[in-house]
Amino acid sequence: MRVLIQRVLEASVRVDGEVVGSIGPGLLALVCAMDDEQPKAGEWARRLAGLRVFEDESGRMNRSLEDTGGDLLLVPQFTLSADMKKGLRPSFGRASSPTLAAQQIDELAAACADRGLTVATGRFGADMKVSLINDGPVTIWIDKP
Repeated sequence: MRVLIQRVLEASVRVDGEVVGSIGPGLLALVCAMDDEQPKAGEWARRLAGLRVFEDESGRMNRSLEDTGGDLLLVPQFTLSADMKKGLRPSFGRASSPTLAAQQIDELAAACADRGLTVATGRFGADMKVSLINDGPVTIWIDKP
């Protein structure tokens, strides 16, 4: 699995003009299931919930979603698997099969909710329009839980 995280003041996802997921302050996580692996949703949820990227009273990034009560928006994005080793057209061969990827992202959303996070999601396989207001900006790339 590969996840690109952005700290946001707000974020939303629209499909066919309808908002299907939105959050206030928190994290937007673009998620790609890869290599038909069987990632441990609980470990990824622990990482996302505990990632210390929010400022404490001293202005240091020392607080997490669990500490701040922030929201999490999970957006499936298979293009994070892009391989650009040859030419100018990306290859997405490392992306998990759609059925497996949808299951893994659903499991991740459930594991995050089980940790007490408020979780919104995009719609797997849809043409999504993502809007966000970056906070910082803070952007973190995670390949392993």
